[in-house]
This record gives sequence, structure tokens and C-alpha cells, in this order.
Amino acid sequence: MEPRKLSITQLREMAKEIRRDIIRMLVEAKSGHSGGPLGAADIFTVLYFGGVLRYRPDDPWWQERDRLVLSAGHMCPVLYATLAEAGFFPKEELMTLRKFGSRLQGHPGRDKGLPGVETSSGSLGQGLSIAVGMALGGKYLSKANWRVYSFNGDGELQEGSIWEAIMAAGHYKLDNLTMIVDRNYCQIDGITEQVMGIDPLDEKLRAFRWHVVNANGHDMESLLSAFAEARETKGKPTAIIARTIMGKGVSFMENDCSWHGKPPTKEQGERALAELQ
Repeated sequence: MEPRKLSITQLREMAKEIRRDIIRMLVEAKSGHSGGPLGAADIFTVLYFGGVLRYRPDDPWWQERDRLVLSAGHMCPVLYATLAEAGFFPKEELMTLRKFGSRLQGHPGRDKGLPGVETSSGSLGQGLSIAVGMALGGKYLSKANWRVYSFNGDGELQEGSIWEAIMAAGHYKLDNLTMIVDRNYCQIDGITEQVMGIDPLDEKLRAFRWHVVNANGHDMESLLSAFAEARETKGKPTAIIARTIMGKGVSFMENDCSWHGKPPTKEQGERALAELQ
């Protein structure tokens, strides 16, 4: 079964439903991360329903699939919600988030057997290195056509291991690798540029021999164009710096770093769902 490719209008509606799923999951779990997953919903919608990723929900380990590494593992509610909408597992399972024995833990675990989860993640700064290894294997060992995508938080780019991976990817000309940077300027301790500034990010990445695309992380056309440009770029990896708003779609969460790692209460969830209608 091939993935659905939606129109722009349908993509926008799908992103709303994914946001609603995220709120429902977090209210039920009574723990988890709200801001980042809500902010990334448009990106994941375009990846899975905009014709970007190649995958088969009924054959999740299809050899020719594209690989997505969620380096920022704490943002897994958006991945889980998207995988369920894509048909990898029943949506009802979303309500088991963070519960004992669930396949949907607070950080993705490959050992849990959840279809669509490529690797365990959550210790920040490691996912891009995993993605570089996958891309090296695909390009130089398997001579494969599949691509690798790494989703990274902007605060995560304060980790030194990230820059080792960036250096290696540029050196080995991994044009089958795309890093998506969720540039919302928020991390658990506050504004990224106050905690440990990473700008000018685009200039730094270019110095490490990456192709850089700046995109609006909430505009479907901008994202589709960015991913198309990444596919067409040869001889170097591509970084898509996607400008997003933490908590996007829920007024009392937007641009508020305090929502990095807490769930809404039942009452807050009802208010959020009303806004997302």
C-alpha cells in the first residue's frame, strides 16, 4: 500500500487532526511534551502525506523505504500521531502513551516493536550521527536509492556531537541525507540564543559544506519546495532550517518555553481542542 498524497487543503486539515491527537494523548497520559510536537505537526504532515517520504504502512520494514530518525526523541507524540494517521497502527493505541507496557513510550524505542520507529532516541545529540551512519551505508555500501531524514531540535544543536556529525556528512558528501532543524528558538531552559546561541546557523552549516534551505515550518508550499530542493541537491547534504512556533495552534502555548515538557490538564486540553476545531 502506497502512502496517501494529499492536496494543500488536505495537508492543512491533516496537520490539525495530528495536533488534536497530540492533545488527546497528552491529556490521557498526564505527562509528556506539548510545545515541540504541536510546532512540528506541519513538518511531519508534509513528510508523510506530501509525497516526501517513501514508505509502506502495511510493510513497515520495506527495504526501499526512506528512513526518518527522530533525533529529538522527546517530541515523539507528533511522530506517533503521524504514524497512526498514516496507518502504521490503530489510532486507539495513541491513548496508551507513556503507560506501563505500551509501545508508545515517552521516547521512541526500537525495541518496543512499534512499526515506523527506525531507532531508539531521546539522548539529545545522537540522532544525527545515527542518520549519518545510515546515509553512509545507503550511499556507499548498499548503493541504494532511499534517503535519510533526521529531525533535530534547535536547542539540540548546542551538543558537540551534532557538529561532529555535521562535519562528517559534509566530508562524505552525503546528498542522500536531509537534516530538518525545528527552529522555534525555545528549549527547556528558555530562549536558545540566551541559553547558548547557535546563530548564524545557516552560515555555520554552509561552512561545514552543507546546502542550506530556509523554510516556513507552518507553510505547506514552503516545506514542499524545501524538500524538493533537498532531493535535487547533489554532492552535499541538505539542512532545512524550518522556522516554527512552539505550541502552534494553541494560543496559550504559542512561543511559551514553559510548555516544552509539560502536558495540558483536562480543562486546558478541552480549551486547546476547541481552538483546534
